[in-house]
Amino acid sequence: MRKKYQQFHSATMKAFRIAFVMLFLLSNCAIVMAQSPNKKISVTCKNEPLASALKKVEKASGYKVLFTYDEVQNYKVTISAKGQEVSHVLKTIFDKLPFDYKFKGKYINVSKRERRILNISDGPEKGDHIVRGVVFDVHGSPIPGVLITVVGKHRGTTTNVEGVFGLDLQASKALVEFSFIGMKKKRVTLTSQSAYVKVTLEDESHELGETVITGYRNVNKNSYTGSSTQILGDDLRKVSQTNILDAIQSFDPSFRIMDNTQFGSDPNAMPEMTIRGQSGVGNRALDTDQLSKSNLKNNPNLPTFIMDGFEVSIEKIYDLDPTRIESITILKDAAATAIYGSRAANGVVVVTTVAPKPGEVRVSYGFTGTLETPDLRDYNLANASEKLEIERRAGYFEKGGPSTNNITSEADGVNAYNTKLALIKRGIDTDWLSIPLRNGFDQKHSVFIEGGTQNLRYGIDGSFNKVQGVMKESGRDRYSVGVSLDYRLKKFQVKNTSTFNHTKSKESPYGSFGDYTGLMPYDTPYENGVLTQKLYYSRNSSNRYVNNPLYEATLGNYNWSSYDEFVNNLSFNWYINDYWMAKGQFSVTKKYSRSERFVDPLSSKTSVDSDNASTMKDKMGDLYTTSGNNLTLAGNAFIYYNQSFGKHNLNGSAGWEVNTSNYDNTSAHYRGFPSGQFHSINYANEIYKKPTKTEGTSRMVSMLATANYTWNNIYLLDLSVRFDGSSEFGSNQRWAPFFSTGAGINIHNYDFLKGNKYINKLKLRGSYGRTGKVNFPDYAAQTVYEPLFDEWYATGYGAVLKALGNKDLTWEKTDKYDLGIETQLFNERLTLDFDYYYEKTIDLVNDVTLSNTSGFSTYKNNMGEVENKGIELTARYDAIKNKNWLVAFWGNIAHNTNKILKISDSQRAYNKRVADFYKKEQLNQESIGSSLTDANYSVPIAQYEEGQSLTSIWAVKSLGIDPSTGKEIFLNRDGTVTNKWDATQEVVCGNTQPDFNGAFGVNISYKQWSLFASFLYEWGGQQYNQTLVDRVENANIEYGNVDLRVLTDRWQKPGDVAQFKDIKDASLTTLPTSRFVQDNSFLRLNALTLTYDFNREWLKRNLGLRMLRLEASTSDLINWNTVRQERGLSYPKSYKFNFSVKAQF
Repeated sequence: MRKKYQQFHSATMKAFRIAFVMLFLLSNCAIVMAQSPNKKISVTCKNEPLASALKKVEKASGYKVLFTYDEVQNYKVTISAKGQEVSHVLKTIFDKLPFDYKFKGKYINVSKRERRILNISDGPEKGDHIVRGVVFDVHGSPIPGVLITVVGKHRGTTTNVEGVFGLDLQASKALVEFSFIGMKKKRVTLTSQSAYVKVTLEDESHELGETVITGYRNVNKNSYTGSSTQILGDDLRKVSQTNILDAIQSFDPSFRIMDNTQFGSDPNAMPEMTIRGQSGVGNRALDTDQLSKSNLKNNPNLPTFIMDGFEVSIEKIYDLDPTRIESITILKDAAATAIYGSRAANGVVVVTTVAPKPGEVRVSYGFTGTLETPDLRDYNLANASEKLEIERRAGYFEKGGPSTNNITSEADGVNAYNTKLALIKRGIDTDWLSIPLRNGFDQKHSVFIEGGTQNLRYGIDGSFNKVQGVMKESGRDRYSVGVSLDYRLKKFQVKNTSTFNHTKSKESPYGSFGDYTGLMPYDTPYENGVLTQKLYYSRNSSNRYVNNPLYEATLGNYNWSSYDEFVNNLSFNWYINDYWMAKGQFSVTKKYSRSERFVDPLSSKTSVDSDNASTMKDKMGDLYTTSGNNLTLAGNAFIYYNQSFGKHNLNGSAGWEVNTSNYDNTSAHYRGFPSGQFHSINYANEIYKKPTKTEGTSRMVSMLATANYTWNNIYLLDLSVRFDGSSEFGSNQRWAPFFSTGAGINIHNYDFLKGNKYINKLKLRGSYGRTGKVNFPDYAAQTVYEPLFDEWYATGYGAVLKALGNKDLTWEKTDKYDLGIETQLFNERLTLDFDYYYEKTIDLVNDVTLSNTSGFSTYKNNMGEVENKGIELTARYDAIKNKNWLVAFWGNIAHNTNKILKISDSQRAYNKRVADFYKKEQLNQESIGSSLTDANYSVPIAQYEEGQSLTSIWAVKSLGIDPSTGKEIFLNRDGTVTNKWDATQEVVCGNTQPDFNGAFGVNISYKQWSLFASFLYEWGGQQYNQTLVDRVENANIEYGNVDLRVLTDRWQKPGDVAQFKDIKDASLTTLPTSRFVQDNSFLRLNALTLTYDFNREWLKRNLGLRMLRLEASTSDLINWNTVRQERGLSYPKSYKFNFSVKAQF
């Protein structure tokens, strides 16, 4: 049966092929026959415009009739021809009209006998050197509205709707320029003897090697003095098809994502990043939730993100479909960023999305499937047998041992041991780490439809991205749709892009991964097939039974958040002439966000304390809701000037910009639900406390100007200035200026180096300028009152002061200096770029401590200074580059030094708060010999001291474990030695900022195959190994699982030289000590990608496709680190294996 089917299928396909060939031949024969001058046609016109009559001839004959509309518009004809030859019909039409016609191939060229100059100014008719022709794009479509000028003369014309033109050269020969918006200008030498001219214009491409895209303007890279890194979208996607931000690290070492040991690969955790180090104090540890997935709001170290000319949030970039990216440009120094003024101190990331291209309809489809598997390499926990042996060796089954289970005799110890041994022999060895985890399958689909004429281009895009993650039932779903229109006519261009984005994130009901890592392998989630609520062997630090996290997962708990965003960007370009252009942009962004978190009444995590649960049963169960609206309007208008005269080139712009944002957020807490199935607010027993609503409005107005000058493409000069005015600042400091200047020399353009095959490029540049930033809550500059609507007075309701404002509060300012060298050597095979930078940030926004008698503890003021300086080096070597082969090695390296130059009194007061925080635990240990459980006192907290770094690790200097006593010995600030830990003696013991960081890799291509590999590395920094503290030294051996190193290198008896203290002291929290500061270096394979591109001619011939690409990749397959500690504490890390398909129809 199968064989018969194959024979039938083969015969059918053969018949189709034969039919197709015959149809093709017949159609071509028909075309040839249709274009015969002797073909008989019928045309009837009664006092109709000549253009209309020629269109009828064109339709009936199959010829393309070429004429100039301006020449024929004033003529009308009457004709009645039935079954007449084409040539006869034309002769009848033009019998009494001043026109000639000529058959040429498939064209009929109509020209006026009476010669006429086609001037831009539509001047008088004269001259007899007329040339006619048509202008096409690369797809063969005619282009209307092309400006055609005789170079050096004020004379020219434009093409009509058919792409046809006629031009009087007024000479036997002339150089003619063809120009159209968005296409490369083309110059052609024409003569009066030229036959019918056909000119093809190509799309204007912004090659990253030639143009720097700054967001406000595009600058020739050879004349640019700023420091920037440009990355093509195709290169980004080689590193990651799903994570843009992580991919950027491979191409620019100054762009660094902060290490996050807490949230691993959680798809809902926003990363924190810096460009050229930290410049602000940021979110202080005692003032933020350490388990918050993102501390991005008012973060003073985040760069600014610009997409297609407008500022966007990091969340927008995080959720952006990578296939929509044309390029990314990272702007770093003042010459590059000062044009952004108060948003530029931390660098600017400019994202350019793909614009639709003209031509016949093209459909591009992309699919990426990702298999995500948990990466538990950093966990070194014991199984049941290993855990029992650890307890035995630690003496927990001995009389007088550390056990709290009253082992009063040897028999008690043997019974306790045998009880657990019996469980192991029964096969109980629960792998708690695997219970909340899964292998996730992520999928991303994207579609892009584009086409149109040169005058009207359109693009429709859609994407769906479903990320499951490796924690069960977690995930992040995103979809978006967009429409782009690009209309061009003569000197005008109007573009409009509308997009809608929806994102919904869901947290795992299985809770935090950390809830599972400490559970005992003797415990099982089920007893006799029934899910247990409490675990017997696993207990917390207070010796209370731990809840079964799997039981919590079966309840009605849920936690989700979502946002919908609509964006409309409208832009208008007016190409006034060859030198002047005007541009205007307007953007509307509407964002609506919601979130809900429900806690089942049966959960142990309800807001009602367990001690009051019996008397407040009707208050069990919680629903937390938030909703928010944000409307942002942004607009700008610019005038651009660009002209070359002699050896001089001047490029300038000036404009203004306005932004306004209105937001409101509402949150409420409902309590008392009958069950987990009834979680609507309708079923709530009460609204707990008052719902809160916040509203705000902010506005910023800016005026800016830039200039770029070059002389003979050797000497370069850049200038920019910007004035920003913001409603967020005090009334005395609403406006601030920002500026930059840059200079450079293209040494390779001197005569003595021109044409040198060894030194192809040698450019020196330098810049200085001032930029700024805003990183404080809204209305911090204003005194705020809180109305008291609950109380009514004789004069009405009352109000109290809530926050004290500061009328002089202003921007943080950063002075930036940069020196750079750009080189290309050995026929452009070797590229080397080097930068040295120095940045000083002043007027840091801080809390100033006030006397308690004022009624306030702090207010905002500008105090403090921070310095960043460093070097960056990037290199690329094309070892082999020919028609079939490309072998390129590349790498980059960066070094940054951060120093606090000046701190405020509030930061000194914060240091005292840190000391008081630790003293609470310190005194508890000294007075009653136990540790507190209300906070994690073992974690080091950053402090601030002049001369130190914002990334310093603070701890008490340790001399190790005293061999004679087993107690730790500390070195005080004054050089004295003690065995008591003292919070006031904390000093800097390390720095998380590496000495060097960067990336390196290789790109190999052979015909249609390509292999890309990228490694990230760091060395020279330090890290505090929290795992050695929590899972080894302070391990809860009796009631929790532990690291297998728990008994390694322990002090046991006098004379022992050991790294860790006596196991009997494990219950006392080890406060921050330099003993756990370790040198941190790592090497990570962050991308390995294999790609195959099918031959396009073969595809078109056999499958009817324009393009087909297959790609396989993986990330984090190799991850070597000198510090062995647990990573992904709340959400584990993962491996990723990707498979992608991209096709174009």
